[in-house]
Amino acid sequence: MQIHGRLNVVWIVPLLMMTLFVGAITARADEKVTIQIDGAAVPYYLPLYVAQKEGYFKEQGLEVEFLYANAADILNNVAAGNVQFGFPNGDAVISARANGIPVKVVHSTYQRGIGAVLFKDASGIKSPADLVGKKVAVTSYGSPNYIQLQVMMSQAGKSIDDVKVEIVGTGAILDALKSDQVDAIVFSMLRYYALKAEGLDVGMIAADDFLPSHGNVLVTSEDYLASNSQQVKGFVTALDKALKHIVEGDAGKEVQMAIRDYAPTFAPQEKVVTEIIKEVFIKTLWQSTDTEKNGFGYGNVESWQKTIDVAAEYKAIPESFPAADLVVEKPSDL
Repeated sequence: MQIHGRLNVVWIVPLLMMTLFVGAITARADEKVTIQIDGAAVPYYLPLYVAQKEGYFKEQGLEVEFLYANAADILNNVAAGNVQFGFPNGDAVISARANGIPVKVVHSTYQRGIGAVLFKDASGIKSPADLVGKKVAVTSYGSPNYIQLQVMMSQAGKSIDDVKVEIVGTGAILDALKSDQVDAIVFSMLRYYALKAEGLDVGMIAADDFLPSHGNVLVTSEDYLASNSQQVKGFVTALDKALKHIVEGDAGKEVQMAIRDYAPTFAPQEKVVTEIIKEVFIKTLWQSTDTEKNGFGYGNVESWQKTIDVAAEYKAIPESFPAADLVVEKPSDL
């Protein structure tokens, strides 16, 4: 009986310790992190919403809260540690870094920018050279779209002075084109599909064919990356899994979810949003020849450097700086 009792003790103590250890792991709360997203809740932020709904963040031990703000505020909040992650436009990130804000792009989610020249087919515009003498609207002289227009004209052997540039606010720029107040606008290519859905015969010249840029990208601060590398890697892993889920799955079903649960005001636009996700985001924004070789979110440093150098050339930032200081080339290596 004594021997039997000792054997019980020998087995029970390790089993009890193991039970307590497993219980401690199970009870451990997920790490709470916040991501601040550019603008407002729109279905085009689909990968983030899918990562949340499918539990991919939770798989990485993350409890993620979504907030929304303008790009400049996002970058200041990330740098100050008020939020852990941001999802602003790439042009704003370049400007922030050039002005000493210590942020880091850890996932180049959009492989291209979404700027484009939009025009009615009846205008006869086919290329940037055809903009000579035309009224072309941009939202401001400080906007990335204005720089894109300058670069396009330069590459066509022309000057911005050859164009009649007009400043039209974001809320009125589409109406300016529809009502023929201007011949063309430099704005978001996503609006091309919305205009087509309205029955307008419109054309488009993608700005990225002349100047590489990036739309929304995942950023964090240098301090947070240094001290919380596992959380950053976990967030990127979840984001990649969501992108794969959408690309290889039923994009239309996921758009329905995003509109229902995050952006209900887009319900009347579900058909055109689905088309945009399939034709633009899946084919050209989230994927590229770079991602085919290196995975989602690959940061092409050479491409980023060209955008930075042009921004400096056109005085959008004080001076150029090394893209390698800003961009993580391979998120998978984090």
